[in-house]
Amino acid sequence: MTKNGNNSASPFLPDRHDLSSLRNAAACCEGCDLYRDATQTVFGEGPERARYMLVGEQPGDQEDRQGHPFVGPAGRILDQGLEEAGIDRDEVYVTNAVKHFSFTNKGKRRIHQKPTAAEIDACRPWLSAELAAVRPEIVVVMGATAARALLGREFRVTKQRGEPVPMGDALAVATIHPSAVLRAPDRDAAYAGFLADLRVAADTRPAE
Repeated sequence: MTKNGNNSASPFLPDRHDLSSLRNAAACCEGCDLYRDATQTVFGEGPERARYMLVGEQPGDQEDRQGHPFVGPAGRILDQGLEEAGIDRDEVYVTNAVKHFSFTNKGKRRIHQKPTAAEIDACRPWLSAELAAVRPEIVVVMGATAARALLGREFRVTKQRGEPVPMGDALAVATIHPSAVLRAPDRDAAYAGFLADLRVAADTRPAE
């Protein structure tokens, strides 16, 4: 629970909203109960001013252990897609809608567990602050959890993926989460769709 007894990260946000201050403050966040079992907060990474912000669901097992986003198997799919889509990694800020790993134990393994709506909402202040600090032109929304956080509960990735939609001063392009490529019965087809969406993001230009 937070300092005021409500599930929200808001009381943990610092007075300064530059990325360094945000990252340091997020390390102490107790805005929802996920912090109790997670190894650490996994905050976003990338340049202070990035053309692209890529938003996923939550840290995975390797991200939780290492403290960096997208360093596991899904991260390798993402890196491959960005390279093939022609998106310069130096122009990309990567983060997650939820900053702590949500999981259940199965023997010695930690199995990913989808964050609840309350956990997504509790973590939303961090994501809003990252967006305000980075001010991206294009936001790539990867998966249903990120879509819930950024585009609302009515948005459906399966129906609206690959279509640029206004999101504040930026344009958002939704796609599947790269981990969905790994789980797909036909990985080649899933990856081809993922790559097509990234290429839309690469070619999208905000209106002047």
